[in-house]
Amino acid sequence: MRRSLASALALLASTSAQAAAPAPVGADGGMVVTAQHLASEVGADVLKGGGNVVDAAVAVGYALAVVFPAAGNLGGGGFMNIRFADGRTAFVDMREKAPGAATPTMFQDAAGNVVKGRSTDTWLAVGVPGTVAGLEWAREHYGTRSRPDLLAPAIALARDGFVLAPADTSLLQLAAPDFAGDPATAAVFTHDGKPYAVGERLVQKNLAATLEAVSAGGADAFYRGAVGQAIADASRAGGGIITREDMAGYKVRELEPVRCSYRGYDVQSAPPPSAGGVAICEILQILEGYDLGAMGYHSAAEVHAMVEAMRRAYHDRQGLGDPAFVTNDVTRLLDKAYAAKLRAGIDPAKATPSTSLDGPPQAGAEGRQTTQYSIADAAGNAVSVTYTLNSWFGLRRVAGGTGVLMNNEMDDFAAKSGASNQFGLVGSDANAVAPGKTPISSMSPTIVTRDGRLAMVIGSPGGSRIITITLEAIVNVVDHGMTVAEAIDAPRFHMQWMPDVVEVEPFALSPDTRRMLEGQGYAFKDKAPWGQAAGITTDVFGASGAKDDLALPFLAKPPKPYRLYGADDDRDPVGSAAGF
Repeated sequence: MRRSLASALALLASTSAQAAAPAPVGADGGMVVTAQHLASEVGADVLKGGGNVVDAAVAVGYALAVVFPAAGNLGGGGFMNIRFADGRTAFVDMREKAPGAATPTMFQDAAGNVVKGRSTDTWLAVGVPGTVAGLEWAREHYGTRSRPDLLAPAIALARDGFVLAPADTSLLQLAAPDFAGDPATAAVFTHDGKPYAVGERLVQKNLAATLEAVSAGGADAFYRGAVGQAIADASRAGGGIITREDMAGYKVRELEPVRCSYRGYDVQSAPPPSAGGVAICEILQILEGYDLGAMGYHSAAEVHAMVEAMRRAYHDRQGLGDPAFVTNDVTRLLDKAYAAKLRAGIDPAKATPSTSLDGPPQAGAEGRQTTQYSIADAAGNAVSVTYTLNSWFGLRRVAGGTGVLMNNEMDDFAAKSGASNQFGLVGSDANAVAPGKTPISSMSPTIVTRDGRLAMVIGSPGGSRIITITLEAIVNVVDHGMTVAEAIDAPRFHMQWMPDVVEVEPFALSPDTRRMLEGQGYAFKDKAPWGQAAGITTDVFGASGAKDDLALPFLAKPPKPYRLYGADDDRDPVGSAAGF
């Protein structure tokens, strides 16, 4: 079911992804881009009402838990990247953690073999959720509005319901057979046992009650009150290991973001336990030695340079992990001298065999069913958030009467060194299960500035492809002068060291370019469109949202210059950019 769901969504997105990009949404006051238009409107309303970007991010996080239940969540976790116009920064780690009773062999049988489905389809797959703790941490430390004000829109959407669009029902209909296996889940996400139809209203009374409890009591109501007890009870009843003590003991971490520079732009991205920011910066710093603009968009020369940089960064990311458990050599990986050394090892006329790069199999990676939202205001304050349940709808189980869908994030750990997770990626000991540990991630909420001014806010779902989605959007804007809409909607390619193959979306490469690269030793695999990026650029890139001297007259442009330009991925049929 999980595979058919992903395939159907890719087909749903494929037609729009192949079309020319529309003009980005322009605004002067503020911009919010999310994977669900109602959540975008919630965030824009908060900014209009005088809230700051963190207030808007918190309100959007709660709203997406209602209107985008496939990936928006209270029962999952993620990362929040914050940058204020005065230069202050913060990175909030609200990722899920392994329960206290977790062990390195919990997904293996007595003979040491990985038990299929145990890390994805059982209550053992559930990590201690971090979303509520993270949103409340951000609001308390960096927000300006009260908790009841920011939860009110989500509570109303859950209590009163919202009308389902075709993309909403596509997700719900395809997951309905899995929902049917649990009466509490079926009661919420099916209509009298049948899949929801377009135009029907999804009402989530139990989730509304949970949100009201959080509104009144904050994170304690979720982790130490009746909600936390209900999650622990549901876990125990389902054969899981999350306890009341695990819930009460969850703590947010505030970390230093990863920083690097690229062609005069400063990049602020995700640090370990995400490998995303480190990999993006390593790739960018390798690419800085090439004139990608002169090479031409998706020319054989550019693709060669980018694939080789991707190959080396994904090879290096294998040793990264939770900083509380693993020593991460981030300083070395982000050193420009190291990037120059890697660049020097790239043959300008041949593909590098991945097997020639020493190292154990790549550390595990998370699912592709994640969501990203990006927020900015006129002053240059910005927030980039990526959070997830792992699979679409996570475990596909709600916890008792809470209305909260639970994650299956434990599959992001290595079930066994050398074994593949549900997405075919191989794990290593660096990402082994341990009590209280956070699994490795590729989530890469990213903020780009130039000379202290906000230039870009970007991120995407996509599992291991998150890194290359985010990277390609940055390159498309900086090196090729695209608007944020063109940069996000452009066809993509992806290389992650192992397997030694380059994945390509439809129309990513011309037949001639592909033949040239095959002659250099590359193998390609055609894939349906992937990712759902959400991005914002500013007038740092020019009046049209791109470099004016490179913008072509037939490309879509906003009708007048704006401070902010927002775009939701055209692969995402229900998201939107909302500005004012």
